[in-house]
Amino acid sequence: LFKQLAAMEINTTVGFLISGFQNLQHSDYYFIFLAFIYLATLIANIILMSVIWLSECLHTPKYMAVFNLSVVDLSISTALIPKCIHQFLFDSRLVLYETCLAQLFFVHSFYALESLSLVVMSYERLVSICFPLRSSTISTNTRMFIIIVFCWVLTFSYFIVVLMFIARLSFCRPVPLIKSYFCDHGPVFKEACSSYSANWTIASVYTVTFIFLPFALIIISYVCIIVALSRIASAQGRWKAFKTCTAHLALVVIFFIPVLVTYMIVWTNLPVDTDSRILNTSLAATLPPLLNPIIYTLKTEEVMEQIKNFLRKQKPAPLSDRTKQMY
Repeated sequence: LFKQLAAMEINTTVGFLISGFQNLQHSDYYFIFLAFIYLATLIANIILMSVIWLSECLHTPKYMAVFNLSVVDLSISTALIPKCIHQFLFDSRLVLYETCLAQLFFVHSFYALESLSLVVMSYERLVSICFPLRSSTISTNTRMFIIIVFCWVLTFSYFIVVLMFIARLSFCRPVPLIKSYFCDHGPVFKEACSSYSANWTIASVYTVTFIFLPFALIIISYVCIIVALSRIASAQGRWKAFKTCTAHLALVVIFFIPVLVTYMIVWTNLPVDTDSRILNTSLAATLPPLLNPIIYTLKTEEVMEQIKNFLRKQKPAPLSDRTKQMY
């Protein structure tokens, strides 16, 4: 796909030069920090995915959505961080045209999928709390699987269109300079010397479709949840039901607040230093995939219980018990 799209280019561009931080001193240490973030992200998400996969009692719509979020977290970190480390620590900032298109496609696709995954999780919470007697028939494993597949197909289809419009652009220089830490959509199309008004429109549609609309849907779902909780007579019952939402709410805050702040700054045309923008966007893209599995593990009793059961099984039997087994 990427080679076909690259063949559509109408210029002699061979690649892009990723500028990254321009004035930030000792920026290499920041990318070493990202390397540790990536390693911790791999470990945390693999542990959570393994617990869900190996525990049959967690094979429910709720944990299908959690498992999907972990897959997305692993994917976005893998698409973004290793390439950044290679570029900036080993001074290999020239990215070939096809490679740049591939990175743009996967990073933005998985970032959009993270947003949609949080919406799917809010849908599951909405059904469980607002329709407790019918939740098992409304939200089934099959239905959850179909919803997740639809999100993946929708996202990848959208970004194939994004790549097609990027490939139509003409770049005046053989190696345009990208003022970002990866092949970001906006910095890439802004380097074109041909009209990129269509790309601006696509970027705006992306912002509304995959950022603001999902955030609005999550807010609406929690308004419905709060209304349903208000009908519970006892305060203890209300808190017990709401407690099941705290992990998801924490994930929503961690993901959406930095993103919304960034887009608000861009849309209001406030002067922002390039290094500050890159630092904010890179942390917003790399920290949630690490924090998501940690928060969900620590704040979810079912997951913690399964981890404890697994550790108990791995613990060697006392010497007295083993002696009895021998005789």
